[in-house]
Amino acid sequence: MKKLRADMKVAHARRHRRMLVVSGGSAEKQGILAAYAVQRIGKLMGERAEGPIRILYMYHDEFDTSRLRKETFKAYMKAHASKKSLGIERTIDVFEKTDRYLGTTFEILVLDLNDDLKPNDIGRLAEVVRGGGLIVMLVPPWSEWDRKLTIFKQKLLVPGCNEPRHVFISWFKMKLLKSNGIYIYDAGQDKPIKKPVVRKLEQTSREEERWEPRGSVFPEALYEMTLTRDQYEAVKLLETLVPKPRNGKKTVIVITSDRGRGKSCAVGIGLVGIAEALKPYKHKVRILVTAPSPTNVQSLFILAKKAAETIGHKIRMIEREGSIIELTGPHYTIEYWEPIVIPKLKGDVVAVDEASGIHVPQLMRIYDAHDRLVFTATIHGYEGAGRGFSIRFLGALRQDPRADLKTLELKTPIRYGADDPIERWLYDTLLLDAEPAHLDEEDLKAISEGVLRYVRLDPHELFTEEKEELLRQLFGIYVLAHYRNQPDDLGLLADAPHHLIRAVVLPSSKVVCSLQVAVEGGLDSGMVDSLLRGNKMPGNIIPDRLLKHLRIREIGSLRGYRIVRIATHPQIQGRGIGSFAMKKLYEEAREEGMDWIGSGFGVNYQLLKFWVKNSFVPLHMSPDRNPVSGEYTVIVLNPISSTARRIVELGRRVFLRKLLKSLRDVYRDLETDVALLIIKSIGGIDSGELRLSPIDVDRLWIYAFGPMTYEALSDVMYEIAMHYFTSYGKTRISLSEKKEWVLLAKVLQCKPWEQVAKEIGEGETKTMFLLKEVAQEIARVYFGRDYLSEVGLALEGEEGDGQELWRA
Repeated sequence: MKKLRADMKVAHARRHRRMLVVSGGSAEKQGILAAYAVQRIGKLMGERAEGPIRILYMYHDEFDTSRLRKETFKAYMKAHASKKSLGIERTIDVFEKTDRYLGTTFEILVLDLNDDLKPNDIGRLAEVVRGGGLIVMLVPPWSEWDRKLTIFKQKLLVPGCNEPRHVFISWFKMKLLKSNGIYIYDAGQDKPIKKPVVRKLEQTSREEERWEPRGSVFPEALYEMTLTRDQYEAVKLLETLVPKPRNGKKTVIVITSDRGRGKSCAVGIGLVGIAEALKPYKHKVRILVTAPSPTNVQSLFILAKKAAETIGHKIRMIEREGSIIELTGPHYTIEYWEPIVIPKLKGDVVAVDEASGIHVPQLMRIYDAHDRLVFTATIHGYEGAGRGFSIRFLGALRQDPRADLKTLELKTPIRYGADDPIERWLYDTLLLDAEPAHLDEEDLKAISEGVLRYVRLDPHELFTEEKEELLRQLFGIYVLAHYRNQPDDLGLLADAPHHLIRAVVLPSSKVVCSLQVAVEGGLDSGMVDSLLRGNKMPGNIIPDRLLKHLRIREIGSLRGYRIVRIATHPQIQGRGIGSFAMKKLYEEAREEGMDWIGSGFGVNYQLLKFWVKNSFVPLHMSPDRNPVSGEYTVIVLNPISSTARRIVELGRRVFLRKLLKSLRDVYRDLETDVALLIIKSIGGIDSGELRLSPIDVDRLWIYAFGPMTYEALSDVMYEIAMHYFTSYGKTRISLSEKKEWVLLAKVLQCKPWEQVAKEIGEGETKTMFLLKEVAQEIARVYFGRDYLSEVGLALEGEEGDGQELWRA
C-alpha cells in the first residue's frame, strides 16, 4: 500500500490512473482490503480534492459471497470513517445497471469480478474513473481464475456443448501482468503477485491548455462549459447548423475521436445553443437524436440538460427504463428515437451519436431525409467500428455534391491525461485499436497470383503473446468491416465452445480474410419439439428460424456451420478472396460430416449478391426491420447432404410464395432490387399456365390496348405478376429489368407511381406505359389478343348465370 500511495502522487500529477487487483482470500478479507485501499487512497485524494471523493462499487447481488463482500466493505468504511469526514460519496450498484454510468465520473471504482468477467462491463466502467483515480478489482485466486465458470461463460453454452473454453480470462490476466500502472496482490498468500516500478515524479512545468471560450452565436455561458480546446472547437462548429441550407444543400458535421474525449457532451451543449439561436426564427424547435441505444446518448442528454439550466431554462425530462429520452425546454424539444424511425420524422436538426454502431445504409437513409445533421463516431471503442464508418460513410458524403461537409477530430482526453497507462491496458486487452496489417507490393503480388492459404486457428494459441499480432489483424478486419464490434464479441470468440475461427492468410502470414463460424443443429427430438412450439434455446439461430417458419422436423437434427462473420481486408475487397474462403469452408464442412453451411445477415443488394454468387439460397426473411441497422434479416443456406438439399428445395418454394404474397403488406417497404434478387436467386416454380377468366382477358385487352388505367385492372395485373414471379424463368415471356421492377414495385408492393418512377429513373407517364407494355405482351403471348382483336363477350344460351365468363 505504501508503494501504491507513493505512485498515486505521481499519477495525480500526470492525471493518470492506477489499478489494484486483489486476488483470492475470503469474501470478508477481500471486502476489508478493498475498503482499506479506498480509505487510504481516498484520504490522499481528499487532501487535493475540491469536492467529495466519489466511489462506485459494482457487484452481482445474486451471489451470497458477493453480498458478503459488499456488506463487509460498507461496514469497514463506516467503522473507520473519521470525524473529519473525507467527504466520500459512495454508490453501490449491480453490474446489470452498468449502462446508467456511461458518461459519469468517479475517483475510485471497485469491481467485484469473482463471479463474472463480462468484457463489455470492463469496457464501459473503466472509463468512468478520472485522472488521478484508482480502479480496484476483486478477483478469484490467481491460479483458479482461468477456469472459473463465470456468468458470461455459462451464457455461451449451447445444447451439445456443456463446457466453455477458458481462454479470455487467461488473456485478461496476461495483460494485467504485462501492463504498466497495475498492482496485483494475492490476498490468500498475503504477498504481491506484481509490483510495478514507481517512477519518481520529475518536476515539470506543464502548463494547462488555455483558450478563450468565446462565441457570438450561442450564449457565452455555453462555450464556458467546455473542458478542452477540442470540445470548444466542436461547440463552435455546431454554430454552422443554425442557418438553414438552401438550394437542396445539406449541412453535415462529422465529429470523431477515441473514447473519453467529450464529443457527445460537446454535441449536447451545442444542441441547446442551436435551439436558443433558432428562437427568433421558430416558435418551436424540434431536435432529433438517435444512436444504437438510448444508453449511448446519456452523456449528450445530461450535458444538454446542464447547458439548458446554465442559461436559465426550466427543463422537463422524460425517462424510459432509467435512460433520458426527451428534454423539453421553453421553446424546443430534444428527442431520442430509434435510427429506423428518424427518416420518417421531421426535425430542424438531427444528431446521430455513436454513428459507427449503425449500418451505413441506415445512416444514408437518415442523411437523405434531413438537411442539418451532426454525426459522432468513436474511432476505437466498444460503441462501434469508427474507422470503418470513416472509410465508407465519410467517403460517400465527400462524393455527394449536396453535402456541405465539415469534420473534426477530438484528441485531448477529458477525464485523464495523455498516455494514461490504464487506457493503454484497456485498448490492448479489448483490442479496441486493432487494425488489419498493411499490405505491401509482395502481398499484392501474391493476391493477384492467387497464393492464398485457408487456416484453422485455435483460440488457445491465438490469445497468447506469441500470436497477438495475428489476433489483432484478424479482429482488425472485423473493425473495418460492416460489423459493430463490442468487447463481448472478443470474449465470445475466445470462450464459446461452438465457435470456430478461420482465416485466409498470405505467404507473409498476414490475414486478408477473417471468418467466425458457429456449429449449429444436431438437436434431439425433444429440443426440436420445443422450438416448433415457439420456445427458445441458446445458439442454433438457423435451426430455430427454419423450424419455426418451415416446420420440417429434420431441420433440427441436421448439423451445419453458421457463418457468424466474414470480412475481407478493406485494401483488397472484390478480388474473390471472400469467395475463396467460402469454398474452403464448404469443403471443410463436407469433410466434417456437416449437412449445410449458412448465414443470417441484414440484407442489402450488394451483400445478398455476394451470398447468392456463392451458391447460397434465401429461405427466410424476418417480418420486420432491425431497429438499429434498418435492414431485414435474411437466412441463407448452401446444402451439403441429400436431406439438406431436399429441405432447401422445399424451403425455396415455400419462401417464394410467402414473399410474393407478403409484398403488399409485411414487405411493402423492402427495397425492390433486393426483392428481385431474392426471387431470381430462389428460381421459379413450375406453377402451370396463367389462367384468367374470359371477362378478365377482355378487361386486360382494354387496359393493354385501350384507355383504361391500371387502377381499374389492379386485380388482374396482380394475378399476372404472381404468375410471372412464381414461375420466374419458366414463363413464356421474359421482361426487361425495368418492366420487372415496375411489375413488382407497383403491382405487388403497391408503391405510388411517383416513387416507382423515381426508382427506375423515368417519368411517371413513361413508367405507367411500361406496365401497359407488360399487359400487351401477356395479352399477345398468352391469349392471342392484339389491338385489332374482337372485343366484348356474349352470354351462351338463353339461361344460366354466365359462369363460363367469370371462371378462369
